[in-house]
Amino acid sequence: MPLRILLIGNGGREHALAWKLSNSPKVESILVVPGNGGTALLPKVTNERSVSASDFPGLVQLAKERDVNLVVAGPEAPLVDGVEGHFKKAKINFFGPSQAAAQMEGSKTFSKDFMKRHNIPTAAYENFSDYAKASEYLKTVSHKVVLKATGLAAGKGVIIPETQEEAQQGLKEIMVDQAFGSAGSEVVIEEFLEGDELSILSFCDGNTIKSLPPAQDHKRIGDGDTGLNTGGMGCYAPTRIATPALLQQIQSEVLQRTIDGMRQEGFPMRGCLFTGLMITSNGPKVLEYNVRFGDPETQTLLPLLESDLADIMWACSTDNPHLDNTPVKVSPDYSTTVVVAAPGYPNSYPKNIPMQVAQSPSGINIFHAGTELADGVLKTSGGRVIAATATGKSLRDAVDKAYQGVKLIQFEGMYFRKDIAHRAFRDAPSGQPSLTYADSGVSIDAGDELVQRIKAAVATTSRPGADAIIGGFGGEVNLDQAGYPGAPIVVGAIDGVGTKLIIAQKMNKHDTVGIDLVAMNVNDLVVQGAAPFMFLDYYGCSKLSVDVAASFVEGVAQGCKEAGCALVGGETAEMPDLYSGDDYDAAGAAIGVMQASQRLPRKDIMVEGDVLIGLGSTGVHSNGFSLVRKVVEKSGLSYTDPAPWDGSGVTVGQSLLTPTKIYVKSLLEVLRADANGSIKGMAHITGGGLTENIPRMLPDHLAAEIDAASWERPSVFGWLSQLVTKPEEMARTFNNGVGMVLAVQESGVDTVVAGLEAAGEKVYKIGHLVKREGKGTVYKNLDAWATPA
Repeated sequence: MPLRILLIGNGGREHALAWKLSNSPKVESILVVPGNGGTALLPKVTNERSVSASDFPGLVQLAKERDVNLVVAGPEAPLVDGVEGHFKKAKINFFGPSQAAAQMEGSKTFSKDFMKRHNIPTAAYENFSDYAKASEYLKTVSHKVVLKATGLAAGKGVIIPETQEEAQQGLKEIMVDQAFGSAGSEVVIEEFLEGDELSILSFCDGNTIKSLPPAQDHKRIGDGDTGLNTGGMGCYAPTRIATPALLQQIQSEVLQRTIDGMRQEGFPMRGCLFTGLMITSNGPKVLEYNVRFGDPETQTLLPLLESDLADIMWACSTDNPHLDNTPVKVSPDYSTTVVVAAPGYPNSYPKNIPMQVAQSPSGINIFHAGTELADGVLKTSGGRVIAATATGKSLRDAVDKAYQGVKLIQFEGMYFRKDIAHRAFRDAPSGQPSLTYADSGVSIDAGDELVQRIKAAVATTSRPGADAIIGGFGGEVNLDQAGYPGAPIVVGAIDGVGTKLIIAQKMNKHDTVGIDLVAMNVNDLVVQGAAPFMFLDYYGCSKLSVDVAASFVEGVAQGCKEAGCALVGGETAEMPDLYSGDDYDAAGAAIGVMQASQRLPRKDIMVEGDVLIGLGSTGVHSNGFSLVRKVVEKSGLSYTDPAPWDGSGVTVGQSLLTPTKIYVKSLLEVLRADANGSIKGMAHITGGGLTENIPRMLPDHLAAEIDAASWERPSVFGWLSQLVTKPEEMARTFNNGVGMVLAVQESGVDTVVAGLEAAGEKVYKIGHLVKREGKGTVYKNLDAWATPA
């Protein structure tokens, strides 16, 4: 029986559906309401604008007049509003869910409760329709959260705050300011999940579920997953993270339970079920359901579908569903989509910009979204305007061809991301798994969690002159406020050397780690504007070796001289039941002093455009050594072998034991000369790398935008990148050649740079402050670190 199809919608998804359906020999004609400039050019397809996509009785009448026997709804709004019921009453086959089943997308509250009832893994959550109660609940949670407007918000009703203040502001925007309209009358506050996202699109006939390959969308507007959320800026499939074992787990624990649960509760799913998942360390967890094809996932996946889409839709839509006997065959190739947006998107953007789209070669498809063809002229009519999709035998081939497709599109101000599928290439270049800090047994996240966990207890110790707030580089006591009139502010810092000590023990060289101990502390003082004046150390061991301990303390003394502070005391402890063999550990505390006028950071005067200046490091310094040692081990090197990153013949151990640079004297000199107050803040790049440390000096509304290509990394970091292949992991673990970062007023940059260079520092301009949209540190050109330097 020839199929005459009515397709509702006007986006890129609908163009892809119309294209695929028009290729079916069983399809006679396709009406698209209202369609776009791309659907207007397809064979068998006609755009129909005599009736609105929201006029359900009018759509039914149109279907009857044109003898339509299959209706497909692309977007979510008509499904949630019950369009299926109108065609069911008219006895016209409809590919899509009932209004009851569409609640799985239409109400996040409904879907989260459904998941709980059917033991489907998802993030912990609470639902609220009362703003005051939601606000009070937020104050009680210590973990990071996601705020979701429960209703439809065109894929944008989600806020991921970084701080309690951002969470409260986001909640107000959703529930009080109605930023997403009535969708925000109720909100879901759920646990923030860490991991990789993937999307599964599945055909359903109420009983059977068959899925297309897993895809990964790119929601953020900017390269490196930065900036505002969008409807989706690109996609690729299949994803490398979705192993056969993982897909089987998703099928049994998520998809089958979903389709069974919907049927058992009386609203069977018929149509396309979109399941958004986060692949966490504890397995897959559902982020959301959509009850229709995703966009841009549809544009990516349909070119891989070898079976007849019309056959599949018919099998899911008739009174006699038979998807179980209908093949859903998929090509083994890869597919990539790059979305091209209007200038300004996702904020306000112009329309009616004339466009030119060249003919695409085989293997490349151009799918229109926000376009309109009027009087033979193609113009933009939306935010996400058009997309290039390509298939290839490898993901690299598909990505390269998709970007060739983008070159076929021309209009003024067009914007597209240049890193679609970047996560896949960073996950497994050359087939080599990437090492992470967590692989070495160290969890930065656990450290961050501990800080959050103990903040309340620490705050109970506050007293006049000391607010007992932790999380900065050092702790302060204002002695004047503490009852000592006219006295300055005292700043304290405490730190250790970490597992770099293991290399010192293997090399029997202990003086340089003594310098490290001082550096780690005094650098934390100077970033707050304080001059260190005293230092104390602690040395614990299994059995005291006088030679080892003496060498270590001599290094501490050398570090104190470089920093200009006195070594006034310490503690040595032999503990044979706690340590073993030649093991020892060390910690230190530095005390500094400053006047209130010298206090940094000055967050209140920081503004967008302030320049970030980086000071060169001497190497790895003293953080990340658990991971460094793991890389050395995996590389099969001995610490006495020549260092492969250093052509001078120095050994691996000698190079890695290069002490942490002490920046105190040069920074104090420049601070004293900074009469105009151009230096607004400083960050010592220690544990957590650039990613975690720079935001410690910033106000909540600003982020650091770092250009990773603006300085040359020391060769040791290029060598480490051979096994730590994810640039994000390098940025979050190591200093990457920048041991100190300053935020400087733009007008004072040249003077500050000149002063630092005169003091002997290697200085780089590495970025600037921008409005914070999510993370506290965002990167440009991070791909420069994706391969060894």
